[in-house]
Amino acid sequence: MDIARTEVAPRPRGNAARLGLMALPVAFFAVFFAYPVAAIVARGLRIDGAWHLGRITEVLAEPGVGQVLWFTTWQALASTALTLLVALPGAYVFARLDFPGKRMLRAVVTVPFVLPTVVVGTAFLALVGRGGLLDDLWGVRLDGTVWAVLLAHVFFNYAVVVRTVGGLWAQLDPRQEEAARMLGASRLTAWRTVTLPALGPAVAAAALMVFLFTFTSFGVVQILGGPGFSTIEVEIYRQTSQIFDLSTAAVLTLVQFAAVGAILGVHAWTVRRGESTLRLVDAARTARTPRGAGQRALLGAVLATIAVLLVLPLAVLVARSFDAPGFGYYTALTRTDGGTFLVAPIEAVGNSLRYAVAATLIAVLIGSLAAAALARKGAGRLVRGFDALLMLPLGVSAVTVGFGFLITLDEPPLDLRASWILVPLAQALVGAPFVVRTMLPVLRAVDERLREAAAVLGASPWRVWREVDLPIVRRALLIAAGFAFAVSLGEFGATVFIARPDNPTLPVAVARLLGRPGDLNYGQAMALSTILMVVCAVALLVLERLRTEPTERGVV
Repeated sequence: MDIARTEVAPRPRGNAARLGLMALPVAFFAVFFAYPVAAIVARGLRIDGAWHLGRITEVLAEPGVGQVLWFTTWQALASTALTLLVALPGAYVFARLDFPGKRMLRAVVTVPFVLPTVVVGTAFLALVGRGGLLDDLWGVRLDGTVWAVLLAHVFFNYAVVVRTVGGLWAQLDPRQEEAARMLGASRLTAWRTVTLPALGPAVAAAALMVFLFTFTSFGVVQILGGPGFSTIEVEIYRQTSQIFDLSTAAVLTLVQFAAVGAILGVHAWTVRRGESTLRLVDAARTARTPRGAGQRALLGAVLATIAVLLVLPLAVLVARSFDAPGFGYYTALTRTDGGTFLVAPIEAVGNSLRYAVAATLIAVLIGSLAAAALARKGAGRLVRGFDALLMLPLGVSAVTVGFGFLITLDEPPLDLRASWILVPLAQALVGAPFVVRTMLPVLRAVDERLREAAAVLGASPWRVWREVDLPIVRRALLIAAGFAFAVSLGEFGATVFIARPDNPTLPVAVARLLGRPGDLNYGQAMALSTILMVVCAVALLVLERLRTEPTERGVV
């Protein structure tokens, strides 16, 4: 009887600890996501105080809506598959091969992820549109086709797969695969039966993030797809800002919400079935110089892919920013025109950095607590449902979130309209899911017996986290922080509605310049985009140094 009490006693304490960890993330998402989204949907479906739910069937019965839903789903699935196909070899190269310039190249790979969609769309248009590079060289045009959209989506999301999957891959013990080889398995069989199952949660997490981003694609589809293609996100924007039909926009938001919820439910179920404890080692010990013709050929292929798919569009942006004599476009950024901006456009650089730092701190705090709660053993349906809910901000229209902020956070006790923190809060909503998805596979791979041993010796939950979990997940935590910072720098959809005119962010400033006619405005937009790329690259290089220095000293 005493033994039974001893076995059962830790369970309530474990549940209490999990609930304590979940309290702040639940409150954050409830106040700054669920409440604004619910408010904007309710405003669209309520007329004169009465609910008009029949509007849902009316909108879904419209001929064009079915086509929009089909294209949204199809292009997201195709983009996800193509991104995994192209980026998984890159994840292996960055995780297991050591070569000159690796640290800088990892930062370069991440830069496209922070660029505003309008900038990327314009850059790809210069490559594949009329008068673009392909048109000039071979007379080939891809604008107005789905191929231009798919390639741009791979450009955006390449870093998601490389950093999410590569972060875990670098810490997998290679001796397990080597043991399978010694037992007679071929290299492919050993990878398929040993490494791939271990990478399953990280691959699933990366695929989920890519799918959610492409499912809600807006700028890329609007610029490169043209009027022939429309996603749910594009249609929500059109109904909200051009037609002013909030009821149709609300129905489409509900459809998007339901589709994303179903996808997240399937994802949570598959990840739970594939969970296992992995043997993690210091990432500095797993990377080696390329051996043999096969590894050298793979490295060459990955470098060529990065050069053509990622570097070339960035090079177009840089070249366009120097089209004016001297540094004409950059000089113009220091002047106030009194029309588009209340301040000089260059001030957007400082604004973006301040907002991104604050958003990163919020996202890391919220995401770390949520990941720690989800990683604890014995999670019930409620906790697994919370895991899926954390990803919803990536799959719900940023237009809806932005408008929701405007109509809900405008009166006490949450009157934040005049507060600078409003922008970081919106950015953290997108950054926190990246923190969770990056840290969760590593946290779940930690041997639970280590935590139990520390608890038996009298360590508090906080001390267990600090002395057991944190040393193991430190690398994943820094990767998560880098993702959160990068996402915050490039967030545009919600920020464009809440950023004050005298404090624009870089993506908002770029969009405003692109929205005005004239070569000067276009050139300034390219100059600001180049600055955004440089700021991101420098920040990511600093992160790479901070992340690798401790391991070089022999600290895991």
